Amino acid sequence: MTVTVLLVSHDGARWLPAVLEGLEAQTRPVDRAIAVDTTSRDGSADLLRGLLHDESVLELPGSTSYPAAVAHALDAVPEVEGEWVWLLHDDSRPAPDALEQLLRAAEEHPEAAILGPKLREWPSLKRLLEVGLTITGTGHRETGLERGEYDQGQHDEVREVLAVNTAGMLVRRSVLTGLGGLDLQLPIFGNDIDFGWRAAEAGHTTIVVPTAVVFHAEAAHRGARRTPLTGRHTHYQERRAALLTMLANATPRRLPWQVVRLFLGSLLRVLGFLVVRSVGEALDELAAVLSVYSRPRQVLAARRTRAERRTGDRHDVRRLLAPPWLPYRHGLDFVTDLAAAATNQAQDVAERRRAVRAEQQLAAQPASRDRDRRDEDDEEAYLQDSGLVVRFLTNPVAVVLALFAVLAVVGARTAFGSITGGALSPVPADVAEWWQLHVQTWHPLGSGTDVPAPAYVLPFAFVASLVGGPGVVVSALMLLAVPFAAWGAWRLLTVVGHLVDTRDMPRWLHVWGAVTYGLVPATSGAWGEGRFGTVAVAALLPWTAHAALGFADPDRDRRWRAAWRTALLVALGAAFVPGVWLFAVLAAAVVLGVAAFISPRLLRDRHSWGPPVVALAMVPVLLAPWIVPLVTTGSAEGLLLEAGRLPGDRVDVLGLLTGRLGDLGAPWWLGALLGLLAILALLPRSTRVPVLACWLVALAAAVVVAGLGFVTLELPAIRTRPSLGLFVVILQGLAVIATVLGAEAYLQRLHDGRRHALWQRVLAGLLAAVAAIVPIGGLVWWLANPDGALTREEPAVVPAYMEQSSLLGDEHGVLVLRGSVDEGIDYRILRGDGVTLGEDEVLALADEDVDLTRQVTELVSAPSGELVESLASAGIEYVVLPSPADGTIAAGLDATAGLDQASAEDRSTRAWRVDRPLSAEGVEGRTTWPRLLLLVVQVAALLLVLVLAAPTVRRGRSE
Repeated sequence: MTVTVLLVSHDGARWLPAVLEGLEAQTRPVDRAIAVDTTSRDGSADLLRGLLHDESVLELPGSTSYPAAVAHALDAVPEVEGEWVWLLHDDSRPAPDALEQLLRAAEEHPEAAILGPKLREWPSLKRLLEVGLTITGTGHRETGLERGEYDQGQHDEVREVLAVNTAGMLVRRSVLTGLGGLDLQLPIFGNDIDFGWRAAEAGHTTIVVPTAVVFHAEAAHRGARRTPLTGRHTHYQERRAALLTMLANATPRRLPWQVVRLFLGSLLRVLGFLVVRSVGEALDELAAVLSVYSRPRQVLAARRTRAERRTGDRHDVRRLLAPPWLPYRHGLDFVTDLAAAATNQAQDVAERRRAVRAEQQLAAQPASRDRDRRDEDDEEAYLQDSGLVVRFLTNPVAVVLALFAVLAVVGARTAFGSITGGALSPVPADVAEWWQLHVQTWHPLGSGTDVPAPAYVLPFAFVASLVGGPGVVVSALMLLAVPFAAWGAWRLLTVVGHLVDTRDMPRWLHVWGAVTYGLVPATSGAWGEGRFGTVAVAALLPWTAHAALGFADPDRDRRWRAAWRTALLVALGAAFVPGVWLFAVLAAAVVLGVAAFISPRLLRDRHSWGPPVVALAMVPVLLAPWIVPLVTTGSAEGLLLEAGRLPGDRVDVLGLLTGRLGDLGAPWWLGALLGLLAILALLPRSTRVPVLACWLVALAAAVVVAGLGFVTLELPAIRTRPSLGLFVVILQGLAVIATVLGAEAYLQRLHDGRRHALWQRVLAGLLAAVAAIVPIGGLVWWLANPDGALTREEPAVVPAYMEQSSLLGDEHGVLVLRGSVDEGIDYRILRGDGVTLGEDEVLALADEDVDLTRQVTELVSAPSGELVESLASAGIEYVVLPSPADGTIAAGLDATAGLDQASAEDRSTRAWRVDRPLSAEGVEGRTTWPRLLLLVVQVAALLLVLVLAAPTVRRGRSE
């Protein structure tokens, strides 16, 4: 087969030497070469003549379009049978084997008429640009790649596509000329997709060959080079080409819809660009629409030409086009950027409105001084004459919140005393075990492990040392989480209300929001399943958000103090659910990025971007004794889990939307009502921007959840998925905030002094009733279903005397065997008072002891005295085969020297005592100097943050 390379150049001297070098280095040389230079001013034509003969270099005017240049070059080269044309740009350098790989694919796929390489970014050489092309229903050029995605071979499969880029396109000359070449109406952009679309409709196949690589600088698209065809308006040419391609190739049945859709969509894009102050792109977008829609004959001529050149019936190309939902995803991304910008602008406006309101109040004071003084005197006299109890009882809000707190404690009554079950393991007998777990490098758990203790062990141990034991800490957390979350939500809603509107929100809205959010730990099912990590995070989240709002404070010192408070709270939340920190980093990156885009001066003011960056950077320092060894021991999967024993939560799509972790949550329709109210909150215009911001944050959380849904964690002991409880809490909290803001707008409208229609008042009453059902229904459900999976104590695994013996030392371990020879054996080693809170997570992440597994396998299949010696040296005193015991295993162990039969409370349970000298040398706990160094860093960082986060001492008024 004959290959003719066709190279078009315009002011490409900076790239041409490398392009020509790549062309000369081809492992399969080209047969013929033809180049076109469109009046370059940088010596590009001379570079071409240096490699090619003079007659192989054509010079055309600078206004010559790319399709026209290709057509002129083909006219200058006689066609031969079986000829292929290889199109190259002056900024596209082919890899040495690019042509060879393309021709090999052409031989393997004889049906292919157009082949394209994988395009990688030049000069980075690693980032992917395109691996085939398609187009969305709105004309968006779709590559199917993430922005900045690196080439790691993830797309290296030959497949059929709609189109390939002309930079590196290998096409049969008969097909190229038979389809009329590239469209002359698309001078520089979009002609590749148009040509591929026309070829597909004509029955030709286009494939992408990722093993063939071409490096493309995209000089025209990136603005690195200006041509007479683009000038300064690259976006205009790209959008015009997209519109013309869509209208010229749409089927007759879909053409009317496409005409309306593209026109309205382009107008929306214009508005969007104006909102983000991209005036140039907005004008280019508008100019492109006017250019195409003001020349309907041009579109009709293009459609007529395509119909005349098409032989046979039109082939269906829908399978090669982008999915119908993809444009809406792109639109949602665009709206996200707009809303983020609008949110920041709204905060600035709110601050100015509050300042104006304060000035107006000061100006109005003289006119109403006498009346206000009389009111204040009456109120002060009442407060002085009334006691604290009277003031409390005459404040309905205080009474309702206090009643809710009491009922919340009643609902959590199961937590009085010792509790366990679900994700909550039994607490250790003494707080010293928690301190030991936190300090040690090597833990005497199982056969010994260096997996670090969970980060929450430190705050648990500290509080337990103050209040009287581990059991009190866990009980207090489960008892007080709901009222503490409600309190934090009250404070957060107060601040959010001030930021959104100059007027204070009705306090009953705060009550509703605080109570509704406060019940999330219970109604979600986290409380009933013993998921104390999610419960703790739900209680801390509003306080953390409240602290983070301090970043918007105009006082520089207050912003830095907010940074230290936020760091402390984020670290505490991440100690229970590490995803708190990871999501906070993502959210901060998005917010700072959008803020820097809107106001670049923020990048120059370290007091603006510094507080949030420092706050998030301090979190890993505060958690250093956990994070560092977690990564170094290969247990980084723990960053995607939550506190508590496995398996994790069972959140599905419905649970995510309704705020339910599993089957132990409140009825799903209560969460659905809250979601409905949050949707209705989008209707009022006055609060639409902050409500939309809540929805966009919720969308970001949903996107993260969607990504985590494809992740499976292969732990040594179990296969599970990342914890999603955090995102359930986040979505519920955002729904509450959105509903409160929307309700505030509704109330303002109803109390604006005008008379409203009856249906409006009825609708408002109906919405109020629906809103009241959510917290009342959740509270009633919780009071009626308090237990869930929690119990007072877990059933004993081994006899009591073995538990007492194991407390004597690490060498008195108990080997528990479950299963049979036919179905397989599972084992675990119990030491001390069993697997307690904190130890369960260490064991879940600990690597399998391969030698011990081999010994256990041999013990149940071919027991011997040597194996018994090995068990004794591993610190195992007893072997237990719980009910129902496998007879084959039991018979073999009965006959093994060194194993004495031991008693068990259940006759179907078998037990043996290891009659050999015991040793705990391999499992004894120890602390190394790197661990001590991390602990010192943690303590120093904690003291520093506590001091810097403390409020400054203010001078009294008299001073």
